[in-house]
Amino acid sequence: MLLVTGAESFLADRAVRSAIAAVSKESSDIEVTDVDAATLDIGVFAELTGPSLFASERVLVLRMLENLPSEMAPRLIEYAGSPSDDVLAVLVHSGGQKGKAVLDKLRKASVNEVVATAPKAWELPQFVAGEIRLHGGTVDEGAAAALVDAVGHDLRALAGACSQLVSDSGGQAVTSELIGQYFGGRAEVTSFAVADAAIAGRTEPALEQLRWALDCGVAPVLVTSAMAGGLRGLAKYSSAPSGMRDADLAREVGVPPWKLKQLKQQSRGWTPGGLATAIKAVAQADADVKGASGDAGYALERMVLTVTRSHGRR
Repeated sequence: MLLVTGAESFLADRAVRSAIAAVSKESSDIEVTDVDAATLDIGVFAELTGPSLFASERVLVLRMLENLPSEMAPRLIEYAGSPSDDVLAVLVHSGGQKGKAVLDKLRKASVNEVVATAPKAWELPQFVAGEIRLHGGTVDEGAAAALVDAVGHDLRALAGACSQLVSDSGGQAVTSELIGQYFGGRAEVTSFAVADAAIAGRTEPALEQLRWALDCGVAPVLVTSAMAGGLRGLAKYSSAPSGMRDADLAREVGVPPWKLKQLKQQSRGWTPGGLATAIKAVAQADADVKGASGDAGYALERMVLTVTRSHGRR
């Protein structure tokens, strides 16, 4: 019996697929049944876990375990203590407190468990590197981080991008250049380019990137979000205790270690007063583009100008 717990659906689905694949390796004659725990009753459960006339091995995938009917809990716990040899039951719980009593009893029965928890934002480049290695490719830390910036934080999208890049790289390392060719037009990348230029105090490049983003149909809220995230990271970096190790500092700031170098460069020229002014300007622009103002483009230009002028201000 296998217990899969956690809210990250991509990792949970992968754990289920891996379990089915492992059974398939042992036997070519398998039967897979996928059911919602809420629909289960004692008769159906007995049928699904009993001997099959059609397959030598069976896999029962029981999803949304938190919705298991209360009268089924004792039967499931009893089965966990003595499961059938020719049936692998995969129990999927999507996280949270609901159904926790059943989880605790299953764990006491020594059921194998896979935890499907999403990695932290600063761990995503490591996830990307692992995915690319899984497909037989190689990537350095900077390129892995560039893919996260390009695609975003959705694991399913990242995994798909890794598979595509390795397939099309022709056996070569996955580079930032290759990532740019595939994903350089993504909205997230354009938004981050605006934020990076503005935080660096480069007014003209920031305005050019902003106009390009708006011409390409980038949602204004993505620009304010990228700017807010960049300034928050910079504020945390600037206020962190001195003398910290890179690993500890990265955790304190909430960024991957590779980004500390960028934050160190960005922090030059910024003062607490300038940061406060910039953060207020971004908050105002965010409210404006969400309906407080009728001209989102003007609100964003005003935000960029205020942020760039706040760079170096005392």
